Amino acid sequence: MTILRSVALFALAALTEIGGAWLVWQGVREHRGWAWIGAGVVSLGIYGFVATLQQDANFGRILAAYGGVFVAGSLLWAMALDGFRPDRYDIVGALVCLMGVAVIMYAPRG
Repeated sequence: MTILRSVALFALAALTEIGGAWLVWQGVREHRGWAWIGAGVVSLGIYGFVATLQQDANFGRILAAYGGVFVAGSLLWAMALDGFRPDRYDIVGALVCLMGVAVIMYAPRG
């Protein structure tokens, strides 16, 4: 698997998981209703399948690396949809997480 495909799968996983959680949040916390909640649950289910498309066979490695993508993606989502403005510590923390993703997933192994 190429790194580009892996990165694209991580981005799709983030979109489906963060988007699904956001839809559930909107349905419950913002009183938008069951349709939003249902769409969120479906999106979260799709996320579960997307994660299986990574070529690496180690579930723990995939989910550990995805955690860093989730952190950075959550901040981007909040900026795009909720008007959140990260401070320098948010940005540094997200970059540290993404460096962890690179080490966990793409470091050369024997």
